[in-house]
Amino acid sequence: MKAKMLFAVCAVLLLTAFTTRPVTTIFIIGDSTAAKKDLSKGSPERGWGMALQCYFDSTVIKVDNHAVNGRSSKSFIDEGRWKRVVESIKPGDYVIIQFGHNDEKPNADRHTDPGSTFDYNLARFVRETREKGGIPVLMNAVVRRNFAKAVPKGDDEALRNTTFKDAPRQTEGDSLIDTHGMYRVAPRDVAKRMNVHFVDANKITEQLEQGLGVEGSKKLHMWYRPGEHPALPKGRQDNTHYNIWGAHQVARLLADALCEEIPVLQRYRTDDKPCLMEGQK
Repeated sequence: MKAKMLFAVCAVLLLTAFTTRPVTTIFIIGDSTAAKKDLSKGSPERGWGMALQCYFDSTVIKVDNHAVNGRSSKSFIDEGRWKRVVESIKPGDYVIIQFGHNDEKPNADRHTDPGSTFDYNLARFVRETREKGGIPVLMNAVVRRNFAKAVPKGDDEALRNTTFKDAPRQTEGDSLIDTHGMYRVAPRDVAKRMNVHFVDANKITEQLEQGLGVEGSKKLHMWYRPGEHPALPKGRQDNTHYNIWGAHQVARLLADALCEEIPVLQRYRTDDKPCLMEGQK
């Protein structure tokens, strides 16, 4: 009897070992365009990283989003956020690295230069990911919705206004104008030098925004007229950050691009219908 019970236990353990699939983590490090948002007050603002899990089988792929508002490649390291991610990486995990929006800003605690300090930080993320057995994936920054004929001076604050009342009038044309310059090129250069997976998020989102046009592209972003959304009674004009629908559109496109760049992920690509319901509101 004991022998039979032992055999049965062993059989169950073996069956479990062969049927339980290991979970691979996709870490995301970056800025507000990908970041987790405070939803406690009902804001519709979302980072694309919040939606990415919807497009991968959660029983096999876990998305762990560490992107944070306002961070650059420099401040993400200086604040100890990268150290916490590195400590969690296990062999076979992926790390999506996407910075640029805040590296461009003049603040000393955030600013880096493409071709030097920006590239150095990206290379550090790549090197230390590989040292833990992880697989780095470099992405460049997503575009800002900038159709202005006269490009506003300063950083993206000039393209983002909290209310309609204080928003400057801008004359918009038909073509999206780049605001990132060499910051969108540096990740590609580092990827080429270090033989790293690269996803051109800038090109992907440029095509999305341009395809939707001047008015249609507003639907991706935090563009709300006064009274249009209960969480934004004064309205908002924001050409940088995504709303729920926009975050899902970008996440879906980036998921497809990841699967094209890393074909092994294609088998886990999915559309989680319960998860996607939010993106259809």
